Amino acid sequence: MSDYGSVQAFAKRVDAELDRVDIFIANAGVVRAEYHAVMGHEEGILVNVISTFLLMALMMPKMKDTAAKFNTRPTFAVTGSAAYEHTVFPQRSAPDGGILTALSDKETALKYWSQQYPVSKLVQLLLVRAIAEHHPASEFPVTINIVNPGLCHSELAREANGWSFYLFKLIVARSTEVGSRTLVHAGASGVETHGKYLSDCAIEEPSPLVTDKEGKESQDRIAAEVIKMIESIQPGVSKNFQTVKG
Repeated sequence: MSDYGSVQAFAKRVDAELDRVDIFIANAGVVRAEYHAVMGHEEGILVNVISTFLLMALMMPKMKDTAAKFNTRPTFAVTGSAAYEHTVFPQRSAPDGGILTALSDKETALKYWSQQYPVSKLVQLLLVRAIAEHHPASEFPVTINIVNPGLCHSELAREANGWSFYLFKLIVARSTEVGSRTLVHAGASGVETHGKYLSDCAIEEPSPLVTDKEGKESQDRIAAEVIKMIESIQPGVSKNFQTVKG
């Protein structure tokens, strides 16, 4: 996921080798203990945001084809996190067209490093909501949602140091199997979850950070920037989100 070519190659392989894709769980993510720049972006932003939504766009033709051929409604679920609530999203004060750049700016990232992973999860949530608003369920044959599996025992935070986090995780974290139930729920849920944030196997209203006026403005801005970014990687790919009006 830290290489666009690998993402594109994966999508081509799926298209060539699979007859259908009914459920796609975008579960790949990264949390870094230190700043790492990859292909001009902070690695967490590249993997959790840019590559994830490039992959989503690349998967849409196969999933829309599945919907048409098999008279079903596929689901693309992004693995998000309740951590999105733990950021003040300082980058949204960037000038027009500059949020994505600000998210990878080393000085800003290091200043708010504890918020770097949460802000990537916030941007994911904003993007899922933006896509659903522009491509409503009545006109789009694939359900796109985002799910919070909760803190789980996994290798995601393997770079985290310190006894405090270890003890917190030991006491609070779910087993991987329990956390996976939320992913199964997200993938198996119906059209009512299109554009929704899911937590504990239920639709949950996001915090005001997402739903207030400033959140909506940030949503529109970052969506435009990410679409522009994935278009620069593969021209025409955003057309895969084109609605189908019946």
